[in-house]
Amino acid sequence: MDGILPLWKPKGFTSHDCVSKARGMLKTKKVGHTGTLDPEVEGVLPLCVGKATKIVPFLTDTDKVYETVVTLGYSTTTEDATGDKMDVKKVKPLSISEVMEALASFQGEITQIPPMYSAVKVDGKKLYEYAREGKEVERPARQVMVKEIELIDQDITFSEQTASFSIRVVCSKGTYIRTLCVDIGKYLGYPAHMSFLVRTKTGDISREDCYTFDEIQENVDKDKRNSLLLSLSRGLNHLSSWEVEQEMIPKIQHGQVFESPEGISEPLFVVKCAGEVLAIYQQHPSKPGYIK
Repeated sequence: MDGILPLWKPKGFTSHDCVSKARGMLKTKKVGHTGTLDPEVEGVLPLCVGKATKIVPFLTDTDKVYETVVTLGYSTTTEDATGDKMDVKKVKPLSISEVMEALASFQGEITQIPPMYSAVKVDGKKLYEYAREGKEVERPARQVMVKEIELIDQDITFSEQTASFSIRVVCSKGTYIRTLCVDIGKYLGYPAHMSFLVRTKTGDISREDCYTFDEIQENVDKDKRNSLLLSLSRGLNHLSSWEVEQEMIPKIQHGQVFESPEGISEPLFVVKCAGEVLAIYQQHPSKPGYIK
């Protein structure tokens, strides 16, 4: 089995849990995920199977699309709804235009400080391990790209103390939506947290492409497991491609260096023959005008 299994990750599973379950269902060890989702978050989690595990880094590096709810009025220890309540401040009347102005300020390249409850490593130790010990350490700031950020509907839900609104975010790898929600709250002058999150797209793979574990099991029982898999090219659609003739295949399989093809200037690109992915090539680091 070689291809991409477009899984709709259920709540209550870690990304590693999903890999383990898929290995058992598909009866294969070569399965890898393409970007972690927190246990309480559901959404698109493509799993690479067989030879497709080789493209994990490239599919992981794609843009992600999320739908999330920002709740103003109190912050939490984990920056989401699972943490303990911390700072509290009653939300005063708030307009849609104020929220729109806040969202606009976060479009483009922004700086984030990863949350303490995250898998980012500091001095060889994951931040959530420090957090569980009650320690807070200095965290390195990182640059991420928010390509799109918008209100899902023109509505703010008010309660006695809080206000919530739903947003859609298209962002680069490594963006913490929890932290984005907290920072939006700070811009508006309130402690905040992320009260809901779902990932609706990874690269070119969307919600409509995905299967639940029950649907996967149903196909496995009918001996239709291969029908579940997307081609390798679906995980590489964000890269340019170079189509070659049949006689080039052995040379590419042996990793031969070539002159740069016309029209290809990107650092990385896919090499295909008759639409089938053969390799990923890059501009040669020491030989200008050549690729390897």
